[in-house]
Amino acid sequence: MTRLLLAALLSGSACPALADVPKPAALTADGVPAIPDALAAASRPYMESRSASFAGWNAADRSMLISTRFGNVSQLHRVAGPMMDRRQISFEAEPIGGSWSPTGDSLVVTKDNNGDEFFQLYTLANGRLNMLTAGGKSRNGLGPWSHDGKLIGFSSTERNGTDTDLYVMDPRNPASKRRVAEVKGGGWGIVGFAPGNRTALIAERISVEKRDLYLLDVASGKLTPIGDHRQSIAYGRGEFAPDGTLWVTSDEGSDVQRLGMLDLATGRFTPRGPASRWDVESFALSKDGRSIAVVTNEAGISKLALYDVRSGRSRQVPALPAGTIGGLEFAPWGTLGLSLNSARSPTDAYALDPATLKLTRWTQSETGGLDPNINVEPELVEVKSFDREPVSGFLYRPDPRKFPGKRPLIVNIHGGPEGQTRPGFLGRNNYLLNEQGIAIFLPNVRGSTGYGKRFVSLDNGPFKREDSVKDIGAYLDRLSADPGLDPARMAVTGGSYGGYMCYASAIAYATRFTGALCNVAISNFVTFLEGTQSYRRDLRRVEYGDERIPAQRAKLEEISPLRRIAEIKAPLFVVQGANDPRVPKAEADQIVKAIRARGGTAWYLVGENEGHGFAKKENQDYLFWNTLMFWDQTLLK
Repeated sequence: MTRLLLAALLSGSACPALADVPKPAALTADGVPAIPDALAAASRPYMESRSASFAGWNAADRSMLISTRFGNVSQLHRVAGPMMDRRQISFEAEPIGGSWSPTGDSLVVTKDNNGDEFFQLYTLANGRLNMLTAGGKSRNGLGPWSHDGKLIGFSSTERNGTDTDLYVMDPRNPASKRRVAEVKGGGWGIVGFAPGNRTALIAERISVEKRDLYLLDVASGKLTPIGDHRQSIAYGRGEFAPDGTLWVTSDEGSDVQRLGMLDLATGRFTPRGPASRWDVESFALSKDGRSIAVVTNEAGISKLALYDVRSGRSRQVPALPAGTIGGLEFAPWGTLGLSLNSARSPTDAYALDPATLKLTRWTQSETGGLDPNINVEPELVEVKSFDREPVSGFLYRPDPRKFPGKRPLIVNIHGGPEGQTRPGFLGRNNYLLNEQGIAIFLPNVRGSTGYGKRFVSLDNGPFKREDSVKDIGAYLDRLSADPGLDPARMAVTGGSYGGYMCYASAIAYATRFTGALCNVAISNFVTFLEGTQSYRRDLRRVEYGDERIPAQRAKLEEISPLRRIAEIKAPLFVVQGANDPRVPKAEADQIVKAIRARGGTAWYLVGENEGHGFAKKENQDYLFWNTLMFWDQTLLK
């Protein structure tokens, strides 16, 4: 839709009687205009892309388990072979995820209620769910299967709502559920079972920079520390080989995560696998323990290699598109399953032959009838920030042949803050690029993952928090000087921690941003820390600061956007899920109230059946159409 047509629609001059899109019943729209039918019709194809994520193999029939959406939310499907039909096997009103047992006889899944993240565990068979956990306000984290498929490990807050105790169960017999260990804190989880099921690997996440490992005696519940827990070491994934060897990723002795072997008795880490100056972000062991699939994160782009344990030789998988890889799992017969996402393809499921390195596509997801090959590949933009720290991001430019001259820009900041923006398929946002000529920039400010443990620590605590906001200024200086971008038409958006960055950037760069769309955003760090769910509060205090300490509390108040409302000049669009357990709805309520009390503009859209972000398609669609109208009024005029 052209800018001229959109303006006509919004003014009502395009035709004498414009119908409006019905608002989903679970959305509360406060100060948000109605959506003209014609706007929805013009953008409709962009709303109809879908994805298919690899979720595991079924050893019984060699089918692939995938997660995809044909209705309102993602469900589980089986695919019998490459490019064959997707057979839906779960039929719930909420998103479903899960995994098959190693023998293929039992499927355990997770489901919450309206985005509240109080996940329960179930077995799924014949389209029906059978609950395995206690329900109510317990939060249950699905862990690994044992090698023989007889046990599944999980964590649960069932005991007191806060501490994530450790449990094991044979899901075929729910009465076998057993609390193996009571722990203190919300960062505990079972990582893997050693062969024989007598011991399990346990991880406690203290912060993004420190993740301690323990060996659990499954019979007695005794936890034995592995290595020296006085050191700040972050362990990533861990997996036992059939011979009992423990493979992990670790940043011990390095700025980045490396693959290696961990001695259970001494805690000694021995690096193995392909050498790289980048993080090893994931790996998977073949069932015979002879081969390891290794994914490295190279400036946000995934690279896949196969490592032969005996010879020490690595083979790089060639010709993969610039994008991201996820969901690695070897089948018992040797095939590697994975998901792959790139700018010109939504996430789809693939299988790799380890012998030939041939990649076979198993699903090809729809893109609303649109040709995905017209989507632009992003450019890597690197700048030096205020203190000469290098920071980077990805810039998507509209086609200059279709949209000549200086183009408006949206700066879209990721959440986390322990997250990373990476190149990939933009879905609905391709409409902004391909039809409206709006450029999109995705920055990775300091504190982002993927660039080593030194970089990820640069924003820790309240006294360094605004350094990441200063990074946005360095990007703006570079982007404003770009001959293809219009410095007078720039806006900012972000979700979760990126939502805080959205508010903070609208304050710090009030003369440079013409609009700010802030989603599930922190508006006051003190009220956020006091209101977030108890099982995650201590982990957030390590990252942001501890509001119980007077000096930190004062600084957290000082840097909170709510305290600096008078400095926000641009119109705001605030989006919130009513059931958000991470950033409570009160964070959005209080900033909307404060903005309006000063006579400012604040659109407010609440998903009454949503949590930390909108998961239901009808709500996502309506939000996007509102987004188009907001950018029209704040960015395109």
